[in-house]
Amino acid sequence: MSSETSKFLKFGSVTVVILVSLGYLAYTGVQDSKSYYVTIKELNGMGNEAYSKRLRVAGNVVPGSIKRSGTRVDFMLKENDLTLPVSYTGTEAPPDTFKDDSQALADGSFGRDGVFHAKQLQAKCASKYAPQPGATPAAQPGKTMSQNQNSPNQSSASSGMVN
Repeated sequence: MSSETSKFLKFGSVTVVILVSLGYLAYTGVQDSKSYYVTIKELNGMGNEAYSKRLRVAGNVVPGSIKRSGTRVDFMLKENDLTLPVSYTGTEAPPDTFKDDSQALADGSFGRDGVFHAKQLQAKCASKYAPQPGATPAAQPGKTMSQNQNSPNQSSASSGMVN
């Protein structure tokens, strides 16, 4: 075998090893980051399959159920008439919007103890940006602020017009 063929085989085998390694790392990375979104009802009906998958469960935080202990937060999620105990032990503190009656999304795994063990937690308060009951909007849609200030109800003197 010539030295040129030997070099080609060495280079080819190293390239194959690198490509196989990168493929394996990509596959395991996707498997680790993949999570299934389920409702509490679906989670209860999954049986043994629920214990082996990474899952995401959403619901409303039951008022008065939040218990903090160091970096751990235990609470209950509610969806319709079903509740689910959740224990969050992530590396970051829960978001500021995480409070009673807020909508929360827990990402983690369901334990055989009946508790959902969350590693990530997202929360939003549905009413935070909604208008207050009886409040009027500051500007009418489709008009600029100058158009709102110069409405037909104002006199010509107040709008800066000279007769």
